[in-house]
Amino acid sequence: MKSSTKASDKKPVAKKIDPVVHFEMPAEDRKRMAKFYTSAFGWQTQMMGEDMGNYVLATTAAEVDKSGRPKKRGIINGGFYTKTDDMPAQYPSVVIAVDDIKKSMNKVAKAGGKVIGEPMEIPGVGMYVSFFDTEGNRVSIMQPAMK
Repeated sequence: MKSSTKASDKKPVAKKIDPVVHFEMPAEDRKRMAKFYTSAFGWQTQMMGEDMGNYVLATTAAEVDKSGRPKKRGIINGGFYTKTDDMPAQYPSVVIAVDDIKKSMNKVAKAGGKVIGEPMEIPGVGMYVSFFDTEGNRVSIMQPAMK
């Protein structure tokens, strides 16, 4: 007797998915922005120095681990960068974690996106680069630093 297997009976092959791990938004006045998000949503902000581009980290979770990452699944933290005239596409965007930034840059280009420049190292965080997707959205990818 011949056994038949339906396609619906087969278990799907798990494919690696790169998760959204961070959001970014531009800010003209970081103190004003920090006050707004703290007052409106209870977020905690941390002002970074010039060595980190005056970036502002935003903690959106009530409970975080030792590294500042949210303990509850599905919650992400983010940050604000200083809005300047010399950077393209300064709009809210997301950061996607990847295992290999160079391979992911190639995948972005192959899929029709346009990588903006070369990856830069964010000390203690990882390698980071932005790209435009096929719809003109600025999105970023990050290869986290190994701990």
